[in-house]
Amino acid sequence: MAFRDTIMRGRVLAIGGSDSGGGAGIQADVKTVMALGGYAMTAIAAVTVQDTTGISMVHEVPASILSAQMATVVRDIGVDAIKTGMLGSASAVRAVADMLDSQASPVPLVVDPVFQSSSGHVFMDQAAIKVMKDWLCLRATLLTPNIPEAEHLVGFSIRDLSDMKRAAGILMTLGPEAVLVKGGHMPGQTIEDVLLTADGFDVMMGRRIDSKNTHGTGCTLASAIAVSLGLGFSIPDAVRRARAYVREAIRKAPGLGHGHGPLNHAHNVRPFGLDDSSASGFGEDEADLPGALGTL
Repeated sequence: MAFRDTIMRGRVLAIGGSDSGGGAGIQADVKTVMALGGYAMTAIAAVTVQDTTGISMVHEVPASILSAQMATVVRDIGVDAIKTGMLGSASAVRAVADMLDSQASPVPLVVDPVFQSSSGHVFMDQAAIKVMKDWLCLRATLLTPNIPEAEHLVGFSIRDLSDMKRAAGILMTLGPEAVLVKGGHMPGQTIEDVLLTADGFDVMMGRRIDSKNTHGTGCTLASAIAVSLGLGFSIPDAVRRARAYVREAIRKAPGLGHGHGPLNHAHNVRPFGLDDSSASGFGEDEADLPGALGTL
């Protein structure tokens, strides 16, 4: 029971698509939640075939299987925060909304409205987007669109900070507690993210990092916010913590692949067994491990 007793908060259910390249989607969610002190659970809405250069295939998981995944882990393990990413169909969005109402209505919900990939692959049709606006945004603690996603939701072009604030205000009318319009797609050396809460606007600024290794930044940021909310941070503090984590993950990206590479989700994690604490790297309890790890 010692392990269960330590996981009091920070249990995050990540709902979205699987990325075979490991840089975005559910894989990024799991890495981020663990790196920031939480426990990650997953519900797969779709399986993608992708790498750093793009997506070639998508297989949608039936809504009944998605529902069963969510219900099973929430019932057994419990949940402190929920994050949604890629939801490919109206039925998937409804399944998430139904689960929230029946099992997790007081739990913080971060909705990352993933409509298409950075390489242009479309994930959601207009019917699914409408259901997301009508069903999921209403239940969200925080909605986290980037510029193209926000433009799609509000129906006008976003060209400057004033437009971002206007879009955030319109998105608040959909029902979320707060909106974060991410400014990474805007040109310039300074990135401005606009957070709108009941207390008003908070413009968070940072210098752009010159890097092509930005695959999965949206998924990672939303998951970082979700785990922080699950650990008890306020919305503004959760966003600030997440932005700092993502910036460092970009700065220390490993440079993998031939396209837009993944982030370094473990930049704040010391690899086990690679320090100088013992000659073998496994410490004084190595003898207790079966076959000195030979059977693992």
